[in-house]
Amino acid sequence: MDFERLSGDLKELRRRNRTLGAAVGLLAAGHVLALAVVLNLIGAVRTVVVPPSINKSFWVTRDKASGEYLEQMGSFVAWLVLDVTPASIDWKKDILLGYVEPEQHGGLKTRQELEAARLKRINASTAFAPQQLVPSEEGQSVVVRGRLRTLVNGVETANDLKAYLVEFSYAGGRVHLKTFKELPHAAS
Repeated sequence: MDFERLSGDLKELRRRNRTLGAAVGLLAAGHVLALAVVLNLIGAVRTVVVPPSINKSFWVTRDKASGEYLEQMGSFVAWLVLDVTPASIDWKKDILLGYVEPEQHGGLKTRQELEAARLKRINASTAFAPQQLVPSEEGQSVVVRGRLRTLVNGVETANDLKAYLVEFSYAGGRVHLKTFKELPHAAS
């Protein structure tokens, strides 16, 4: 037996074991760090505030949204409510109700269901062409002015200038529809 060779091999094995031990320690520390990150993310709520389509840049704070955001949401809500056919009103109503304040949900649902039944009964459709959006950051609202065209059985029965007030509440990183109503004297 060569004592020198055996002693060198033993030292080499000890050096490899220390290197492998250090690598295992680094991997364990990485796992502990990853576990800490995952545990910090559990329970953290991230709210992404995005209007249905983004046409302009906008800002939001804890309880307010910019005029640009209000314009985009107002035109989207007007499209959901006013640009309907007997075939599209049910799914647009369901999308709209996802944005409604909990306090207003029942009333708006009933109103939209009655409107859906009426449109289906008389085979009517409406098309709204927005012409002006006037946001109010202070009131978190937007006035949508445009032309509402009504067709019954494919025949145009009305083509009027209308204005609608769309009010929002913005809380907890989520926008809610508070009010959608027609304003009198739309042409002015």
